[in-house]
Order: sequence, then C-alpha cells, then structure tokens
Amino acid sequence: MARRKITLEEVLRKKRRESYEDQAAYVLSLIASGTLTPISRAGTNGKKPALCLRYWETVPDAEPEDRREELLYETVPQIRVDYYLKHPGVYEKEREDVRRLDAFLRYNTEALSSAVSVNERSFQIFGREKFLSQGGGKTLLAHCGIDPALLRMVRTAEPFAAYAGDRTVPQNALILENKDPFYGMRTHLLSGHRDILGVPVGTLIYGAGKRVVASFQDFSISAEPYLKDPRNQLLYFGDLDWEGILIYETLAKSFEKAEGRRIAPFVPAYLAMLKKAETVPTLPETREGQVRRESGLFFSFFSETDTAQMTGILTAGRYIPQEILNGSDY
Repeated sequence: MARRKITLEEVLRKKRRESYEDQAAYVLSLIASGTLTPISRAGTNGKKPALCLRYWETVPDAEPEDRREELLYETVPQIRVDYYLKHPGVYEKEREDVRRLDAFLRYNTEALSSAVSVNERSFQIFGREKFLSQGGGKTLLAHCGIDPALLRMVRTAEPFAAYAGDRTVPQNALILENKDPFYGMRTHLLSGHRDILGVPVGTLIYGAGKRVVASFQDFSISAEPYLKDPRNQLLYFGDLDWEGILIYETLAKSFEKAEGRRIAPFVPAYLAMLKKAETVPTLPETREGQVRRESGLFFSFFSETDTAQMTGILTAGRYIPQEILNGSDY
C-alpha cells in the first residue's frame, strides 16, 4: 500500500455537484475506512462540519494491467499515453501529476478561457507553483504529448524602470545603460525641460547594463501601450567602451528581430561625450576583460571622423563613461 498527499478539492472532484452535506458525509466515510488521514496542520475549510484541506490517501498497489486500463480508458484524449504504455515505470513515478493534469483538463477547461502566468497555471494544476518552470513539469508535458500552448500560459515579463515625461505619440524614448544618467536626465525633464541635448524626449528607460537585453525580450508584454506604438523612435545611450557598444548592438539586433523596429544610438550624447573628453587630461582605462566584438552597426550611425576618434580612444585602452555628462550638459 502506498500513500500520497491529496487536497480536499481533489477528493471532492467527482462530488462537486452534490450538496455540501453529502460531500462531507463522503469524506468522513473515507476517513472512517482508513482511505484518508487528515493532515491537521493544513487547516480546515471553515464550514460545518469542518473538513481538513489536505489528506494522506492510502492507495492500493496497482497491477500493471490496472495502470494500462487507466491510461487507455480513464485518461482525457488531450494526453497522449503512448510513451507511458511503453515506459510503465516512468508512469508510476509521474502518475500523481499525470492524474492531476487529467483532472484539470477533464473538469476545469473553463480555466483555459484566459491566459495566466506559468507559475499561476502550475499551481492551479499541480499545487506547486514552480513545477512547470523549474521542476519536471516540462518533461511531464513532453511525456504527455501536451503542447504548453494548450495550457494558455504567458511568461511573466521582466519589468524595466521607466519615467514618462509624457505619453504622446509619436515620441523619442531614450534607453540608458547606467543609473546615474537615468536619474540626472529624469531630474532635467522634471524641472520642465522637454529636450535632452536638443532632442525632444518623452520617456526615459533604465536599461541596467546587460540586463536590458532580457528586459526588452518582453517589451511587447511589459511596455505601456503608448510606448509600443511603432511610430515612436527608440534611442540608446551607454558607456563609450567595447562592452557598452556590444550591449547596444545585441539589444538592437534582438529587438529588431522580435519587434521589427530599430533602436538607434543617441548620437548627440555620444558626440557630446567626445567633445567633453577633449577637456579631460586622462580618460580612465578600459575595464579588464573587454575585447572588441562589435559588428559595425554602432559605428554606422557616425561619420568616419567621429568613428576614427572613438576607435582611437578605445584601441588605446581608454573609454568614456556616460557620467562624463551631467545636468549642465543636457
């Protein structure tokens, strides 16, 4: 005999159309027979008579033929049983979760009328919120021949910090690699200015370095509706070093592939950095580990003269941080 944990909802699934009085009598009869053992620390449902929310269920050891019949005749058509028929040992290990999935598809199809997050759907079906994202859930769905799209799950977007000076469309939205320029430019806009280095800017987005690439993979989910308008121009401004250029190019290429829209460097800011760098006695040394991996996309937005000046600084092992500019420059 084996034991497994089971919820009150699962116990009553076949009795859900009956009165609570009959449901309670059914549960109490299972307790009296030893089939169910209440897990008192799980709490009760607060009704009269009160029923525990979770139980240990005693399950008789099944014969192989019983499992085969269960798969063939007691499993919803959406679950393909071929794999389990060929691998009965795997089915025995995964059976509890397969039956949970079967019950969900059998009795809760109305829940699929709207999409929810992966973790929410995972808890709804299996009682474990991370099962489908981190556990064996993906393997289970593969064994069951279930396309995850059937379960109507959406990936939770990685939010990005943004400041909207206005939400008019079209507008220029400026993505910033580092935190200090984001706050400095935000303060500049909050003080009543509408332009940054002569360019009207409606929204500032904090990219947080390399994390901006992951954040913008979810742009269609996480961005506000006005920001997703294709008439807007997205601009990028980061450190003038090999890493900053690579971040821009990686972001621009992945975003264009996903959204069909272009992100351009914020050229006036980079030119302002170059001009101000001429007044600095010694530029900082490039951080260790940086190598040139740019494709030429970034430099295609600049003149040959400006490109030569920038590459000259970088190949000499120096770089220009965004922080060379401040509020008085904007």
